[in-house]
Amino acid sequence: ELDFGNFWSSYEALVKKARAGALSVEDFSGTTVSLTNPGTLGTVHSVPRLVTGQGLILGVGAMDYPAEFQGASQETIADLAISKVITLTSTYDHRIIQGAQSGDFLKKIHEILLGADSFYEEIFAALRIPYVPITWHNDIPEGKEQLNKAARLQQLIQAYRTSGHLMADTDPLEYKQRSHPDLDVITHGLTLWDLDREIATGGFGGRPFAKMRNVLGILRDSYCRSIGIEYMYIDSPEERKWIQSQVEVGSPFFPREEQLRILRKLNSAEAFETFLHTKFVGQKRFSLEGGESVIPILDAIARYAAKAKLDEVCIGMPHRGRLNVLANVAGKNYGQIFQEFEGHYQENEVQGSGDVKYHLGTYGDFITESGDQTKIYLAANPSHLEAVNPVLEGIVRAKQDKKNVRDIYTVLPVLIHGDAAFAGQGVVSETLNMSQLRGYRTGGTIHVVINNQVGFTTSPDSARTSRYCTDIAKMIQAPVFHVNGDDPEACVRVARVAFEYRQSFNKDVIIDMVCYRRRGHNEGDEPSFTQPRMYKLIDAKRSTRVLYAEALVGRGDITQDESNEIAKEFQGQLEAIFNMVHDKLPEQPEFNKLEELDPLTANTAISEEIARKIAATQIAIPDGFKVHPKLAPQLQRRISMLDDGTIDWSGGEMLALGSLLLEGHSVRLAGQDVGRGTFSNRHAVIRDYENGSEWIPLRELISGSTHLFVIDSLLSEYAALGFEYGYSLEREDALVLWEAQFGDFANGAQTIIDEFISSSLQKWGERSSLVMLLPHGYEGQGPDHSSGRIERFLSLAAENNMTIAQPSSASSYFHLLRWHVKNPARRPLIVFEPKSMLRLKAAAAQLSDFTSGTFTPVLSDPAINGASKVVLCSGKIYWELVSERAKRSDNTTAIIRLEQLYPLAINQILAELSKSPNAKLIWVQDEPANQGPWPFISSNLQEALGARTLTKISRKSAASPATGSIYIHEQEQKTLIAEVFAS
Repeated sequence: ELDFGNFWSSYEALVKKARAGALSVEDFSGTTVSLTNPGTLGTVHSVPRLVTGQGLILGVGAMDYPAEFQGASQETIADLAISKVITLTSTYDHRIIQGAQSGDFLKKIHEILLGADSFYEEIFAALRIPYVPITWHNDIPEGKEQLNKAARLQQLIQAYRTSGHLMADTDPLEYKQRSHPDLDVITHGLTLWDLDREIATGGFGGRPFAKMRNVLGILRDSYCRSIGIEYMYIDSPEERKWIQSQVEVGSPFFPREEQLRILRKLNSAEAFETFLHTKFVGQKRFSLEGGESVIPILDAIARYAAKAKLDEVCIGMPHRGRLNVLANVAGKNYGQIFQEFEGHYQENEVQGSGDVKYHLGTYGDFITESGDQTKIYLAANPSHLEAVNPVLEGIVRAKQDKKNVRDIYTVLPVLIHGDAAFAGQGVVSETLNMSQLRGYRTGGTIHVVINNQVGFTTSPDSARTSRYCTDIAKMIQAPVFHVNGDDPEACVRVARVAFEYRQSFNKDVIIDMVCYRRRGHNEGDEPSFTQPRMYKLIDAKRSTRVLYAEALVGRGDITQDESNEIAKEFQGQLEAIFNMVHDKLPEQPEFNKLEELDPLTANTAISEEIARKIAATQIAIPDGFKVHPKLAPQLQRRISMLDDGTIDWSGGEMLALGSLLLEGHSVRLAGQDVGRGTFSNRHAVIRDYENGSEWIPLRELISGSTHLFVIDSLLSEYAALGFEYGYSLEREDALVLWEAQFGDFANGAQTIIDEFISSSLQKWGERSSLVMLLPHGYEGQGPDHSSGRIERFLSLAAENNMTIAQPSSASSYFHLLRWHVKNPARRPLIVFEPKSMLRLKAAAAQLSDFTSGTFTPVLSDPAINGASKVVLCSGKIYWELVSERAKRSDNTTAIIRLEQLYPLAINQILAELSKSPNAKLIWVQDEPANQGPWPFISSNLQEALGARTLTKISRKSAASPATGSIYIHEQEQKTLIAEVFAS
């Protein structure tokens, strides 16, 4: 049974033979029906004569308007709903066919020509036209009770703008006809009779009037071909009109040079993957095969960025296609990648464990044919999908802040996603939510989703509830461009519109490139176990490069010889490079190992003059500014506490931040409620009591390009901490702090802590000096408001990867922050802050503690000599022990504070313990025995103690950090303290 496509092919073959005089007897064998078409000569009606052997002749006359209307204008014909007609005749052998049968036969043809039996739908399907035809309906007149045609056309235009994406041909794998009731002309009171009528358009297409056929053509070209667009949910009329001006232009012309560049980029993408697959059989590389069009997309974005004089394009992406992007966009040396496949890494890339090649980042220069130039940065990332998103945004924001130009965004962030991860990972929505926040905006990010329609083995119907994987982006009113990955010209067109949208509105924009994954999740995976039908289609499919090359040759845009030459040239380059580096070690560039600054010798003190200058900012109230009546005395006290020796924790922090600002270091403090402070302690940002305007006193100390940012973050830990980590990578000169509302909540960002903060130096050679401030303390507030999980951070501590501290006084905290900034060996600092101790008078400091001294990792107990018992502890419990010792008039128990828990200052600890060689040694902590510092202390200090034994006093091991009962907490605390002093 022939479908229309096969019928058409057979028909054309017969016509070709007839014109060549090559028809043979076999061509007529078994035929009893003849088709004659005198209409091609203009004959309206013919009655042919049967000859021997013919059962029926179907005569087809000319297709034209009825004779009485042939003098009418096209406008009149359209207005009257006059159609062209065709006369069919049936000449039959009455011995075989009855007259009634002939009449029924002609009636059936008439019905089919009007669309019966899905005739046109089958033709469209056979020709792989991805739409349903406009069907036959009687004309709908404009009555008094009905909308006029212009209003109906406006409804149709709006419907296509809103829902045209539902009919877009964006799936490269499978053909299907797409339709939607909202896009059917009959839904809007229009019919096929309106196609050639001139209707008022409201300015659509730049014309006041147009035939509906032309309007419909533009709408389909704009919204329903290889690109589907979602944007009508955007509130801004300006943005909607801008998008319409960019896309409602039909199919744009691509110059030959652009086509050749696209083809070369596709070729380099495909050849690179094929080369790796051949040379390094079985090695994981998470290939881009099936999604190669992302290379022309990124290439186009980089070209537009260079032409627009942007300083840099910063890319964050997962492992899928990463090697291809490294090589063909970011400019990483092919030879270096080949050497990494052979197990050879340059020593400056990593400092410890290193990482797999598809996690590494790079820097490069991008130069266009015209000489325009921009830098390319590809961020390193772990296997944890989407975790790099906020990190990259932080990097970009830091790069922009360093330029010290307000609202000029010359660094472009580009984030590449997978479809399953974009829909499934919550950090995506957290990062999107940041995009327009004052403390986080980067001028708009271009998001590119490599939508290969599968997540490892999971199909979309199991991966998301939403229609599209990109639906989450609608929450920030970002336009979404869905594009068929097998149409690389459409992909590049979308890249241009996305880039210009970002430049025009400084907002995020989404490209959803629908493609497929040629192989399994990795090169050793068999995908047909879980997607058998999909992979039958994929296995039978030619590559995007082959399809595009065939299209260019078929259209006459390039010759077959040019196509063949482009296919060969890159393969030869790869072979030559591989032969040069095969089995050779990479050259090792020189790099300097940064020296550690000893906190005991660091100059972290400030002068009294500087301290008073900093404190004075707290009462330098701007003219007309109304301070809250309850807050004014607290600000005034920040002057008096310098004199009366009651400098509290927030005062010490104020002196640290202020002094660093005066020394030219920028400061960024971010986190939930950090402006005021969770415990109403900081008041770094003050609001006018009457109008809510903002005053940041320490900004009085800024000069030059120095910044002070105090950012109340969104209610997020994961993305918020990731952003600050990224920011700290780029701002080597700055103090970057992130404070958790309570330390307990930091585990909401555990991925950032595990994958970036604790190990980035060892894996990727990245140096971060981020400070994490984690309020921690057992005060009976329950299991979720007591512990910053000291034990977890200490379990990650190794290879000098970070500093973990629990200062017990404002001055210790002050010196710690200043030492951290001055230390050239940049690494993260984890500070377990107090809560009840914030205002503890015993923990207050004298001004002299800030004008002299340094950060001391181990603080001795000068009050006790010849102790019989030495207690080691950290944090607020020190002050409780000191208070209890005073109550008991105990002069035999020495209490030593560990201000720094990692790196553990073992030599200093041993020096202190040697002062009491016969004393009993005790470790005391608030936390349960399986938590807090004890697991780390016991495994790292006991061996150094030799024959001496360190015993612990703590709460018993527990699954939860703390009790939920204030009564039980108080009993536990009393018992714990009493046990320390028991005989």
